[in-house]
Amino acid sequence: MPDLSGTTACVTGASGVLGRGIALRFAEAGAAVAVHHRRPGAGDDVVAAIERAGGRARAFAAELTDDQACHALLGAVAEWGGRLDALVNNAGIQPVAALDELGAGDWRAMLDATLTSAFSCTQAAVRLMGDGGSVTHIASIEARQPAAGHVHYSSAKAALVMHARGAALEYGPRGIRVNTVSPGLIARPGLEREWPDGVERWRRAAPLGRLGTPGDVGNACVFLASPLASWITGHDLVVDGGVTARPTW
Repeated sequence: MPDLSGTTACVTGASGVLGRGIALRFAEAGAAVAVHHRRPGAGDDVVAAIERAGGRARAFAAELTDDQACHALLGAVAEWGGRLDALVNNAGIQPVAALDELGAGDWRAMLDATLTSAFSCTQAAVRLMGDGGSVTHIASIEARQPAAGHVHYSSAKAALVMHARGAALEYGPRGIRVNTVSPGLIARPGLEREWPDGVERWRRAAPLGRLGTPGDVGNACVFLASPLASWITGHDLVVDGGVTARPTW
């Protein structure tokens, strides 16, 4: 893996399955990892796993729908790590609801949790990074290929892709790169039991024949935060086992 020793990375929503995988990959690459979580104590097991492997981590609780809390979070992370080099905006929600059943409150809740939180955290992080750094938003292949019941989710993820591209333009002169990673279907405990037909359809559609893992997404995030990606910004890196390469007709 790229060597991120001496750097500090913050992963939001790191107490969840995907966020945990991203945080662990950053730790394996040598970064000190700030493990953001929302519920008290939710990030403790991720921190413990990193420390058992010899890494450095600390849990930080914050409500990311609050702009001031986002700025306070990133300030605390930079103080803890002595610097801030990478931010991964992974926090978000994924409720399923038909468009006709969505209320304005549901719509705003999705945008606040997924899009506005990334806006606030990015703004806060950039002010602390100085001359250089990496911001990565976790988007989705649904930013381009929406699913039924996911209109609000797909819209928020598509907006993340465009936010990253715009931010890349504005922050590039400061040496700060902003990208997105768009995962496909990621394995989690219980998924095959809850959605066996969907999992099987995915496997048939994916050229690589499997679901993704949190580590797959983590690898992409570490790469984008590393010197190996020093000339990559405003890019959406799709991590989907090739599903989006499949013809739709």
